[in-house]
Amino acid sequence: MSNLKKVNIVRRSLMRTLTKNIGSANNSKGERIDTSKIKKVLICRPNGRLGNLLLITPLIQEVTATFPNCKIDVFVKGTLAPIVFEKYDNVDKIIHLPKKPFKELVKYFKVWTLIRKQKYDVAINVDQNSSSGRLGVKFSTAKYKFFGNLPEGVTLEHKDYDHIAKYPVYNFRHYLSEVGIEDKNEPIALLDLKLSEAEIANGKQILDKIIDPSKRSIAIFTYATGEKCYKPTWWAEFYSALKNEFPDENIFEVLPVENVSQIDFQAPSFYSKDVREIGSVLANVAVFVGADSGIMHLSSASKAPTAGLFSVSNLKKYEPYGNGSVGLDTNVLGIPDFIKAIKEILKK
Repeated sequence: MSNLKKVNIVRRSLMRTLTKNIGSANNSKGERIDTSKIKKVLICRPNGRLGNLLLITPLIQEVTATFPNCKIDVFVKGTLAPIVFEKYDNVDKIIHLPKKPFKELVKYFKVWTLIRKQKYDVAINVDQNSSSGRLGVKFSTAKYKFFGNLPEGVTLEHKDYDHIAKYPVYNFRHYLSEVGIEDKNEPIALLDLKLSEAEIANGKQILDKIIDPSKRSIAIFTYATGEKCYKPTWWAEFYSALKNEFPDENIFEVLPVENVSQIDFQAPSFYSKDVREIGSVLANVAVFVGADSGIMHLSSASKAPTAGLFSVSNLKKYEPYGNGSVGLDTNVLGIPDFIKAIKEILKK
């Protein structure tokens, strides 16, 4: 482990210790919210990874449905948020926390000043383990502050509660039930990039130049970060099985920004650095297959049936859902199981 990673681990641990009790008391409990009067909402998810940004789209949809007259500011990191939330009309401002706050102290303190100056009615922290998220809610002047955690002793019984896109919504619904808003127990919204019809049509034009337009297409993404990335030998065996089992479908590879391939570029490939363009292509495939990654969540948010491969990540927490999608534990399942799952998706 590098010294930088060690420093970051210590820093995160220290920040969590310092902020763990922030929001332990709910000073708005029992006071009914008039949903029609909620005009400005702050959602805090100070993380810049593509997957984590896409995973808060169900919460944004929930907030919009609950407070239909509101505008939402999103407190994040990095530069991807404006791209991810481009088609969310009610998302107003994107507040960026610098990636390296100690090197950009002026920008860092400006962020907190901006949050403090805004007049919010509601402030929501998405991840209860996020120190910066909790601070963002605390620092805001919002009347109603939800720090992401359930009251002590409360357990919510939902089969899919562990999912990182779902439990913030369940927790928020519980919070709202305590301030007079009935929980309608509706299904959690899907991840959604909100691709336009024009974007999807453009994606089809791009895809048709790569594959045979008369056949259905299977997209594979062979890359992932760190231990989530399967070795070339693993992918070579799987790719060979895919070709044998699906001779009547196109199989093409979506390449990562690093422009590398675990199958040595044997399949037709698509490369782009444009997140929405990648999503528009994936919106036209019959099934996407890839390891847990931002691109896997992008596939899910593009409404493509997605088969996610999991070896080290928590499957229940990150598995794709909706549109026939499925998470596959590669520690206990083998290639015949993956083939069977893909065939089931293609039947739908």
